[in-house]
Amino acid sequence: MKFSLKILLWTIIVMALALGFSGFYFVNYVFETSLEREVGQAMDESSILGFAFETAALSVPAKYSVLPDNTVEEIAANLERGGQSSGRLLRISDEGKTVLYASDGFEMDDALLQQTDENNKTYRIITAGDKYYVHTGTTVNAMNRILYLENMRDVSEVFTERAMGFSLYRKVTLIMLLAGIIIMHFISSLLTKPVRILTEATKRMASGDYAYRAKKVSQDELGALTQDFNSMAGALEQNIEKLEEEIEAKEEFMGAFAHELKTPLTAIIGYADMLRSHKMDEEKSIMSANYIYTEGKRLEAMSLRLLDIIVAGKEEAQLQKVSAESVFGYLKGMFAGGRDMTFHFTYEQGEVFAEINLIKTVLVNLIDNACKASENGGQIEVSGQAVDKGYRFAVRDYGIGIPEAELHKITKAFYMVDKSRARSKNGAGLGLALCVEILKIHHSELEIESEAGKGSCFSFVLPQIAQESQQMEADNV
Repeated sequence: MKFSLKILLWTIIVMALALGFSGFYFVNYVFETSLEREVGQAMDESSILGFAFETAALSVPAKYSVLPDNTVEEIAANLERGGQSSGRLLRISDEGKTVLYASDGFEMDDALLQQTDENNKTYRIITAGDKYYVHTGTTVNAMNRILYLENMRDVSEVFTERAMGFSLYRKVTLIMLLAGIIIMHFISSLLTKPVRILTEATKRMASGDYAYRAKKVSQDELGALTQDFNSMAGALEQNIEKLEEEIEAKEEFMGAFAHELKTPLTAIIGYADMLRSHKMDEEKSIMSANYIYTEGKRLEAMSLRLLDIIVAGKEEAQLQKVSAESVFGYLKGMFAGGRDMTFHFTYEQGEVFAEINLIKTVLVNLIDNACKASENGGQIEVSGQAVDKGYRFAVRDYGIGIPEAELHKITKAFYMVDKSRARSKNGAGLGLALCVEILKIHHSELEIESEAGKGSCFSFVLPQIAQESQQMEADNV
């Protein structure tokens, strides 16, 4: 069952119960008040009739010491005729409660008469045919006789009014329930509109429309829920976009990896087959073996780079105190005079926290990339400088540069701006991807400045030991 229908149903149930109890209580209250009034009037009328009877008995001639029965009947008849307009019904009984006079239509039993005595007046509500009466009983003391006077007052109108009240109440209740159904249907639809909107939004998102947003139609809790849902949907859309990008990147990675494996393997298999199936002179044999060796080393380097990336992405760096002088001493020993390039090493004194072997790998990769991007005899500048946030390492070349549109892609694995140039120099497109992973575990990032045809500058900042020590001391305190 829909939530709006539940609201409507429970509202109608509550309304029906409320109207039922309140209407029943009201009609009954009016009825009981009217009946109580009629009973009071009947008791008053009974007292008046008793007084009138006693007064009439005083006019009996003095020759009678006891009121005769025929006189009792005559006085009772006169009292009855005096109340014709009200439909008065009387019954007079003697001391032994034997009936002396009864009006036509007075056919009640003696139950009330037996309960009546000199000390109390009695009454009851009775039915006779389709009419209701207040049956009263009282005693009359007339000329040394104790008589019992019973009176029946017609109160059918009170019961008729009650029946009419209940009938009117049922009609009014039915009308109010119908009006309530219409009004509450509108209200429940209005109240549950945000829920319906959210339901539609979830269906749209479930079908793949992650850009869909629910419309906020209220300022209450449901409006806040709609806003939170839209925020969640935005976060979900971003996460899905990231996942899609990661999936696409993995697919590109696998395609590039397969291609990178295929090229050296084809050369290795081809030259190995030539050596296996043909007799060649020494020069061709050496050339074939050299191709096999070169491509094999390329596969080895690519495998080691991939392993380094995987390990760097999962491990935490074991930071230790490192001086900039030791790092630059290592780089000078590795590159000075070893390639057909001009290297310039300049640095300031400073210390950082780093895992020395990993940082050396980053700098070696950056210098190696700078060499591949430069022509023979090109200049490579490697510098170190103390800055406010730590110590900056930078590698600058004046080679081919990187187009602006390619800058955001070059740190992806196997991505190469100039694939033919990179492969001719045994490049696989893994160096910068490895550098990014290593810098991540050092809480640093690679900064790239480049312009096509003018060269590139790759730099990163590592924290200084002084700053790190102050932070550790503050944490200890």
